[in-house]
Amino acid sequence: MELRKNHRGGRRLGAIAAASAAALALTACGAGVGGTTSSGDDTLTVVVEGGGLAELQPIADLYEEETGTSVTLVELPYAGLYDRISSELQAGSPSFDVAALDAIWLPAFAEGLAPIDDLFSAEVEGDLFEGLLSEAQVDGAYVGMPVWTNSEILYYRTDLFEDPENTSSFAAEYGYELAPPTTWDQYRDISEFFTRDTDGDGVVDLYGTDVKGAVETEWLATVSQAGEEHMVLDTESGEVTIDDQAHKEALDFYVSLLPYAPSGAAQLDWAGAQNLFYQGNLAMMRFWGHAYRQTPDDSPVKDSIGVAPMIGGPGGVAGVPGAWYLSVPATGSKQDAAKDFIAFAYEHNELSADSSLGLVARKSAFEAMAGEPGFENYPALLETLEAPQSLPRPASANWQEIVDSVLIPLLQKAVEPGADTAALLSEAKSQIEAIVE
Repeated sequence: MELRKNHRGGRRLGAIAAASAAALALTACGAGVGGTTSSGDDTLTVVVEGGGLAELQPIADLYEEETGTSVTLVELPYAGLYDRISSELQAGSPSFDVAALDAIWLPAFAEGLAPIDDLFSAEVEGDLFEGLLSEAQVDGAYVGMPVWTNSEILYYRTDLFEDPENTSSFAAEYGYELAPPTTWDQYRDISEFFTRDTDGDGVVDLYGTDVKGAVETEWLATVSQAGEEHMVLDTESGEVTIDDQAHKEALDFYVSLLPYAPSGAAQLDWAGAQNLFYQGNLAMMRFWGHAYRQTPDDSPVKDSIGVAPMIGGPGGVAGVPGAWYLSVPATGSKQDAAKDFIAFAYEHNELSADSSLGLVARKSAFEAMAGEPGFENYPALLETLEAPQSLPRPASANWQEIVDSVLIPLLQKAVEPGADTAALLSEAKSQIEAIVE
């Protein structure tokens, strides 16, 4: 992905000056910027996934400029990054000084990571979302500093929503004004309204929404929207919760959208849904916030995309935070320098806004850019991430296995005609209990 350097750093730094106390707290706690490596070697190696390379490159460049310490970003594919970190932490001889970790990896890797509690002053904690702070801690210790975060938000076609014929017809049929939906009922109504044959050939070619059966996170957001406090399992009590009422309500709503979505839901993943929206086949899409910057130039809807916070259910608005964290291997030889770089990355978090994904982690960085052209997705992300029900995924070392062997197969069965959602959730509970016992 092409990187765009930050040419407005001075103005942005000034815009988030209110958060500067947090950066000062970092330097005061022994992890201040400008340090060198403990071995005297002025280099740091950071392993990172492809998207993370774009987010971290401007920070690494500035760090080298200001400190003289060279930062090498080693890019690996998602699975390859996991495998390398896992094997090297287990061996106790990491070839990297800092690792960028997906949130769901932290519980599995925690024993091999150094605590970084001294980076989390009260000011730092106050500038980070509650869900991210929760994910960053394993067994009461901070093992990762969030460097960027994501969430699903609502994408909708402004050309359809602002069309006078559509607005009048919708109000007449449903009894309220057509606008970006905020509730389950509104989302379903609008999905139904826009599912139609637009060219008169007898075949539906515009759908209100999509239903993704090949990925689990969107349904998990729906679970939180239903009011569930412990999605799938309660890691404190060990209880598997996936068969309770909130999970069933969420699954029932999820599959209730099938009549207003293209066929093939069992195989639809993120890339497929994104494609459908960009091709003009969907009126609405719930999708990760970074996609706002990735609309192809030749997309027929490129200039007609609106964004809004994620929808809400009985429990309110909720998304699933999709954060990545910077962590230090416990057996690394440059721990002080590694923490110094992490402190610097936090202090200059706003530099990541101009990357190809355009994601940051600090509230102040979101707020500073929320009114800037090209960052119209930031208010939607900010509101969604600040919602009380935007809860992180369970901190379980078995989470990836649960996703792959239980949750995705569950959804793929649930989106088939005539599925018994209660029976599927009960079966899933037994499977998860066998994994975590």
